Amino acid sequence: MALLPEPLPARFWVRYAAWSLDAVCLFPGIAILGGAPLRAAWAQCTTSLQQLTADMSRLLDAALAQGQAPTAMALAWLSDPHLLASIDQLQSALFTLALLPPALYAVLACAWSLGFEASRGQATPGKRALGLQVIRMDGQAMTVGIALRRFLAAGLSWLTLNLGHAMAAFAPYLALHDRLSHTRVVAASPGLPAWAKLWLGMQAAAFLLACLWLFQWLQALMQASMSAALGGL
Repeated sequence: MALLPEPLPARFWVRYAAWSLDAVCLFPGIAILGGAPLRAAWAQCTTSLQQLTADMSRLLDAALAQGQAPTAMALAWLSDPHLLASIDQLQSALFTLALLPPALYAVLACAWSLGFEASRGQATPGKRALGLQVIRMDGQAMTVGIALRRFLAAGLSWLTLNLGHAMAAFAPYLALHDRLSHTRVVAASPGLPAWAKLWLGMQAAAFLLACLWLFQWLQALMQASMSAALGGL
């Protein structure tokens, strides 16, 4: 009786490509559930930055006019109610922008992962598109309990600033959550297909463009705020 070939371990980049495909599928749900509060937080962030710049310009002008020492100027800034209010509003907006999307993603991804990885196919749509499958190390069938343990363990891979995910780049190609849940991801064939390489390249280009846009937006916002502050002198 011929022995079945040992399944190939899935490498880091093919696993990332599969994860990113699944993440794109979840984006509409995040947009629907978090659209209104995220738009409000973005508007509040813009307004708070403008107000913060104006408050700082006002306090700096007052300090220069009064010839305040650096210590006295710092104390005046720390006790100014308008400046503190602007900082609190900005902090609240940034808190929402930074934490709400990951929280919504975690909830949706949990249902997504459990539903698909505990199914007969043992793979999310992103993994299936790249010929990947999640299996147990003991050879038994995946269950909802094992899939949940794997998903919760993946939180530690994120909390280690993705060092847990990076472990999959080195032999034996197991991420931290693979080891903790006693599972592994196997591939139907080695390497990345051409379309997946293009997909990764598009993500890299989109990331660079997003960074450039954010830098230009912040620069334009600061310039507009400074111009408004100087125009009021």
